[in-house]
Amino acid sequence: MIEIEARLQELSELGLRRRTRLVSGPQGPHVVIDGKPVLLLCSNNYLGLADHPRVRQAAGEAAMRWGVGAGASRLISGTMTIHGRLEEHLAAFKRTEGCLLFGSGYLANIGVIGALAGRGDVVFSDQLNHASIVDGCRLSRAEVVVYRHLDAEHLHWCLVHHNGRDREARRVVVTDSVFSMDGDVAPLSDIIELARAAGARVVVDEAHATGTIGPEGRGALADAGLEGEADVLVGTLGKALGSYGAYVCAEAEMIRYLINAARPFIFSTAPSPPAVAGALAALQLLAERPHRVERLQCNARALRSALVDEGFAVADRETHIVPLVVGAAEDAMRVCMEAIEHGVFAQAIRPPTVAEGSSRLRLAAMASHTVSDMREAASALASAARAAGLQAHEIGSPGRRVVPAGAGEEPFDAEFGEQFAHAQISATDLRPRLRPAPSAVFDGELDGELDVADPPRTARQQATPFDVERDKRSESDAWAA
Repeated sequence: MIEIEARLQELSELGLRRRTRLVSGPQGPHVVIDGKPVLLLCSNNYLGLADHPRVRQAAGEAAMRWGVGAGASRLISGTMTIHGRLEEHLAAFKRTEGCLLFGSGYLANIGVIGALAGRGDVVFSDQLNHASIVDGCRLSRAEVVVYRHLDAEHLHWCLVHHNGRDREARRVVVTDSVFSMDGDVAPLSDIIELARAAGARVVVDEAHATGTIGPEGRGALADAGLEGEADVLVGTLGKALGSYGAYVCAEAEMIRYLINAARPFIFSTAPSPPAVAGALAALQLLAERPHRVERLQCNARALRSALVDEGFAVADRETHIVPLVVGAAEDAMRVCMEAIEHGVFAQAIRPPTVAEGSSRLRLAAMASHTVSDMREAASALASAARAAGLQAHEIGSPGRRVVPAGAGEEPFDAEFGEQFAHAQISATDLRPRLRPAPSAVFDGELDGELDVADPPRTARQQATPFDVERDKRSESDAWAA
């Protein structure tokens, strides 16, 4: 147990040790955390539906009718009427032929990527994709090519230069639509066009877009006029829909394939009936009352405006996620703790969730907030920053804040750094580091050799390294069992 103690001590020294916080009551705009009343500004309950009376009632009635648990996997005896009903409604909502429920968004991404790519195939992944996508890429055993964040030109170069083992190799491009930590939106039209030209499939994770943007809250693909263009659309029931679980929408043939090939679907107990019924009620509320999406967007604009008035360097975007990048993990934690003292809970996000030097407070507006809530929150956050010894103009959106002289921060961008730091891919390495940390971006023992490729230098762009992860594990890998 000595190595566990050493690892925990190391995390504490680095300012990266975490603990859970006890929230009393439902996930509303105001909660009691660790006994202190605060405005909740970091929940993914974007539409405020997690505690809506109709959602609660639907979950309770489902528990009485179908029980609390499904009792088995979907392919044994775990598929119930309520599962099929929600899948039908989600397919109609997303304008697709079919839908398949998963236990969580993490399981959905691992299952989809593992079903569409394997050893000898190639997956192209955005630099800032969610950890579930990153782990899905790793577990698939495919060659993984990481392209620079939102950089369609770099993706094009990667598609040209990475073809897999042979002409029969499958190629998949996977991206978040709205990125969870930065709140920016992928260039979906460019990505789909490039993938189609290269013969690659496209997987889009709409976890933070469904219920928050697009017509009737149908997501970023709908907002871009691209419904039906992605091969697979992944979504969650645990954010705007206020429940728990996830889903995949696609053509009927793809859904039939995933039923037979997505291992987390095959080998996991089906989602619980109360959670499924609650999500169905939330989806119906969204269809009946799309003004909740407008209310969310209005609150997000009010929050950004109020933060700018307080001096924060916040970018003018349309999404509900507002990152306040502080820099050092210790500074982010100080601002977080001071904010709680000033009546606002906005959790500090630190490595490995984000890159070294980009720790932040990730703010998330909700439809159940008020404009006055947003103004009060901005004022409290400005006071918290000052109490932590920081200035508001030093804190803000990635690329917008003023870095103090001598701070020594390097942007999380391969174009300016010597390495292409991909924090999410190394996120699962929690072993004690009783030796100097390796200089490579990936840990060699976990991830195999790291190949660095350089696109040709052009007048517009300097040569920039990006990462290709090749899994060297043997055929006896447990994932291949």
